[in-house]
Amino acid sequence: MPHRQAKRLEETLFLGYVVLTRPGRARLHALEGNYNKWGLAFDAGRQAFTGSRKALIGPHLGIIVPWALSKRGLVWVFLCRSPARACKLFLVAERDLFSSEPEPRDDEPRADRQASPRQTPLAARMRPRTLDEYAGQQHILKPGMLLRRAIEADRIQSLIFYGPPGTGKTTLAQIIANRTESKFERLSGVESNVAEMRRVLSGAANRLENTGRPTLLFIDEIHRFNKAQQDVLLPDVEGGIIRLVGATTHNPFFFVNSPLVSRSQIFELQPLGEADIRQLLGRALADEERGLGHLKMDVASEALDHLSVISDGDARKALSSLEIAALTTPPDDDGIIRVTMAVAEECIQKKAVVYDGDGDQHYDTISAFIKSIRGSDPDAALYWLANMIHAGEDPRFITRRLMISASEDIGLADPMALVLSTSAHQAAEFIGWPEARIPIAEATVYLATANKSNSAYTAINNALEEVKTGRTIPVPKHLRDAHYAGAKQLGNGKEYKYAHAFKGHFVAQDYLGVDKRFYDPTEQGVEKKIKDRVLHWRSLQEKAK
Repeated sequence: MPHRQAKRLEETLFLGYVVLTRPGRARLHALEGNYNKWGLAFDAGRQAFTGSRKALIGPHLGIIVPWALSKRGLVWVFLCRSPARACKLFLVAERDLFSSEPEPRDDEPRADRQASPRQTPLAARMRPRTLDEYAGQQHILKPGMLLRRAIEADRIQSLIFYGPPGTGKTTLAQIIANRTESKFERLSGVESNVAEMRRVLSGAANRLENTGRPTLLFIDEIHRFNKAQQDVLLPDVEGGIIRLVGATTHNPFFFVNSPLVSRSQIFELQPLGEADIRQLLGRALADEERGLGHLKMDVASEALDHLSVISDGDARKALSSLEIAALTTPPDDDGIIRVTMAVAEECIQKKAVVYDGDGDQHYDTISAFIKSIRGSDPDAALYWLANMIHAGEDPRFITRRLMISASEDIGLADPMALVLSTSAHQAAEFIGWPEARIPIAEATVYLATANKSNSAYTAINNALEEVKTGRTIPVPKHLRDAHYAGAKQLGNGKEYKYAHAFKGHFVAQDYLGVDKRFYDPTEQGVEKKIKDRVLHWRSLQEKAK
């Protein structure tokens, strides 16, 4: 094998020097270290490296000779001439010499061995290989954005991706590794322990020192690492030994240690849009090598639309459902696999409902939902809520309308309605579907059964109408700001009465300058007590005139 061919192999390990003592004789000076992990041992007595085949140290100076043949490829020993009768000894291999995983025996299955292309799940086969193939996340990956520039310039350090399942966190990490020519190592926040982490980190350090090749360490579900596990990563992250890419479905600012967060760039991955999912499905149907293009298939447009919507931004879910449809639907007499809406519903295990994301059904359903709450019918409100949940409505859209209803339709009759609906909004945003249905349903039932009053809603509308159409009312002198120099000379704040200085923390005083009434309290629920107080204060104001 020529020297130029050897350089194309994956890894090179410097072992030591071979010194010529006289013609045909040589003495080996090995570097200190343990090479057993690569099946290589140094025999001090024989002055030779030995392995599973044979020792190769001898008169073979200045040539490349085969050392061992393994399942991972041919391993070579390279002896290179140098001055003073000294030759450098290298081990060049087609496998990663610094991998944390031991090379499997012939009778062991390989962890990275793939099933035949057709047996591998469609979602895995269609995994994007480049940034151009990657779907979605344009808010961080479109040309000119920070993350894309960093990837293309190979200036990646440590990253944390967070977002729902199926948004491409693992795929993006693999693309980054390929683009930056980094060794891709993967750990799991659920399964990996400290010992395994240390093996990977040690291999990364050796790889960087001996070959200059960086390691991208991808940690799935990094939020499940405890503090001790996360702290193990810090020295190698700080020292640039590894390029850390963590993935989590939880907000890292709450679930990942602050020191690790502070050393990483945080990027939120959003659920894929329906158009992105539809594009991936179309690509899978057309690709004959990796996808389903080798099959004769006729997929109804409405079926593709259904999979795109119901997958809820999860590309893996959509592709898996399409694959199930292709593999379980028998072909017709013409040999064509026809995927109808009924088949799509069955494969994704969710019935399609007559509901559009931004059309009449969307607005009609939310209208029926709010009117059912206003009309104090919890059963109807729950039905329309279930309709929206089943159709994949954005929970934030529902909770925003709940907060509006709590203010507009319930108001001061039960001030806790707004508190509960706001809490439901925060909880839904934090936990997501499907569990978000529980706090949303709780808020829905509470609002539907609460006392109703739109007095505050009517009051602000009355005040706005007065501002828009009436004469502008100047601020009375005694209510104006009196805290700046010269305010007293203008008479600002003069004769103002501090309410807390009077009995009951109330004093009759003109706060508007004209006789106007915008708020008309009702006797509903809590507002009845508010009405009693307002009428009492107004009577005192009348007496003081």
